[in-house]
Amino acid sequence: MRILGIDPGYATVGFGLIEAVRGQVHMRTYGTITTPAGLPLSRRLYQLGTDMEELITQLKPSVISIEELFFNTNITTGIAVAHGRGVLLYAAEKCGVPLYEYTPSQVKLAVTGYGKAEKRQVMDMTRRLLKLESIPRPDDAADALGLALCHARSFTSRLPQAGTVRETI
Repeated sequence: MRILGIDPGYATVGFGLIEAVRGQVHMRTYGTITTPAGLPLSRRLYQLGTDMEELITQLKPSVISIEELFFNTNITTGIAVAHGRGVLLYAAEKCGVPLYEYTPSQVKLAVTGYGKAEKRQVMDMTRRLLKLESIPRPDDAADALGLALCHARSFTSRLPQAGTVRETI
């Protein structure tokens, strides 16, 4: 199973592709999609959608694992991220790739075994589980790989339900 993890945003979107076969996981690629500052939000969202569709076409994931929104203290940034996340959801649906959503706590639990782990612990365990020499950079890409690992570790005991395209875990 090829799992594309997505850390949503509108300025920077992290992505990480892993392959999971019989309990073994291997990192295939990771990186970011970025949109230039200074462009109107509508133009950035359009570019984000186009780039995401191209990425899905190139990487051919079996499923996409994306983070549910987590609002911190800055609601303005949260709204812009929500717009970006909506475009990412649309692109996945348009490309026909099954989509699974995870909360930050679910990712922490799946990757570290503790739902309140610190970000650094999640990043280090991601590095260890994927047998990487260093933590992937930027952080958005490392977070995306964590999301992909979360799906690999959470989904192994579940069979997809017939006809399910999008499911909230």
